[in-house]
Amino acid sequence: MYEKTDKRRLYQLMEMCLSGEINESTFCDNFVPSYDVDLNHATLTEDENRAFSELSRITGRFSEFKRDHEEYPGVFSTEKDIRFKILETKEKLQKYFDGRKNDGKTEENCDAD
Repeated sequence: MYEKTDKRRLYQLMEMCLSGEINESTFCDNFVPSYDVDLNHATLTEDENRAFSELSRITGRFSEFKRDHEEYPGVFSTEKDIRFKILETKEKLQKYFDGRKNDGKTEENCDAD
């Protein structure tokens, strides 16, 4: 895996989640500190910064706990929200991706077994 300071790590994390190598919780646990703390934002294009900022906002509110969603409806992001936002971000930044394929898996396969 790329270093936390390398923007390629953000792309790698998205691909790993979409391919099922990691689940949404692991994705969020890695994406948030990589983007929000460790990454030098000067290395990002304007498009990347805008798209990753939106993804960070959603991932920072992720909760895998049903109780959180029941007690505070609409406050926390769900696994489905994360999957959708990763796919949306990937689409927005497609020209920056290194061409790796998703191995035929769909957004439904984002969870790691």
